Amino acid sequence: MWRQYNKLSKKIEKLFKSYREQLLHLAKLYGVVEIKSYARSAKRLTISQLELLLIKNNIKLPINRSSDKAIAKYELKENSIRNLYLSVAFIFFIGFLITIRPYIKNVVNEVKFTYVAEEYKTVKVSKSKKVTKKKNKVIEKPEFTQEYDNTVSLSAETALNLFDELNYDLKGVRAGQKVKPIYLTKLPKDLKTLGDTKKKRELFIKIVLPLILSENSKITEDRKKLFKILGKNFNTVGERVWLKRRFKEYKIDDRDLSKLKMRMDIIPVSIALAQAANESGWGTSRFALEGNALFGQWTWSKKGISPKNKDPDQNHKILQFQVLKASVKAYKNNLNTHNAYKEFREVRAQLRQENKQIIGLDLIKYLKAYAAIGEKYVLIIEDIIEKNSLTDFDKADLLPTKLKTEISL
Repeated sequence: MWRQYNKLSKKIEKLFKSYREQLLHLAKLYGVVEIKSYARSAKRLTISQLELLLIKNNIKLPINRSSDKAIAKYELKENSIRNLYLSVAFIFFIGFLITIRPYIKNVVNEVKFTYVAEEYKTVKVSKSKKVTKKKNKVIEKPEFTQEYDNTVSLSAETALNLFDELNYDLKGVRAGQKVKPIYLTKLPKDLKTLGDTKKKRELFIKIVLPLILSENSKITEDRKKLFKILGKNFNTVGERVWLKRRFKEYKIDDRDLSKLKMRMDIIPVSIALAQAANESGWGTSRFALEGNALFGQWTWSKKGISPKNKDPDQNHKILQFQVLKASVKAYKNNLNTHNAYKEFREVRAQLRQENKQIIGLDLIKYLKAYAAIGEKYVLIIEDIIEKNSLTDFDKADLLPTKLKTEISL
């Protein structure tokens, strides 16, 4: 029997020069199940593993086997190749983690943002309880308990704490950090009590900045949709209805698409912040605190607040709003539709055609009609922009998120 095996072994040696191939052929010849299963799973067995499996199945190894040194050299080569593959895979894995780190960080921040903001949103305002006696029963009745709604004014300290917990920092925004979409519906009534002027102004900017960016973001999305519609040969009913609404919003009676393209555009953030600061006294004016009027827009017919020391022959009021967001929207509509700011829109459109960035200092001189003092008003707004480095915010963006994290407080 051994003679027959030796003959078989020699025959195999002649057919297969590689010792590994000899082992595999023996395994196939004798039907070693373990090696077949490894082959199906695409696993590469080493020579030592093949030898062990053959010995386990009582199969004699080839007589003229390679020297131990040769086997060791071959296995070293196999191990080196495997280690190389593992190293490359590990490097790719680390690179992948580094690549997705910003995304993971954003998701973590969004979840934290949602959690913290919701905590502030559900704050309850409670006052002292009044105890009343009725017969033999003592009933504790709250004199005033109100769940937070969308028109509650947070205190300045509470607003500061909220922004701190959400890591909302203007220094970070100036460096390119995205602005979290949290919108206060009212200004803190005690804003002027903050002794530090810089602290007060930074809080005002933190409150107003997301509101401006939100409005600009909607305009940008509308512009994308508009140009998509204009690029089509046929429009759906829904698209035609959308266009009709935009014509109405931007006060274009003749449905001139060139006018719509010119009017439907963003307001430079630096201009909006500077005008809001000037018109509202950095959020401390009576009009801003009582009527959410950030931009001092006049009205003769709508609900408004009368100035205390206005001329007897003037009957205008300062337009008031239920929430701050509405004030920003009205301001946007004013600059984008009123004839007094036609040149402002034309120059902005020219900048678009030249693929230039829309910067506040390039456009503010075209808003001299915003106040009766004209050129002097432009100089005031320019001064506010420059002294407070508001141009830094012209490049600011809202944090893009799929989570439901827009919080109104």
